[in-house]
Amino acid sequence: MGKITSFLRDVVKEMKKVSWPKKKELFRYTVTVLATVAFMTVFFAVADYGISAVIDLIIGE
Repeated sequence: MGKITSFLRDVVKEMKKVSWPKKKELFRYTVTVLATVAFMTVFFAVADYGISAVIDLIIGE
């Protein structure tokens, strides 16, 4: 049980050293992630549609 307690104390010490983002930075990072996810979603949807169209042309359906 002593090893677990020691580990948790070390975790608390390390978490106090962490540089947490400020509110403005966090908002900017969140917007960046959401914009990237939206872009990737549109990109893969268009790519999927394009590949499907090419396969349909080849097969002739």
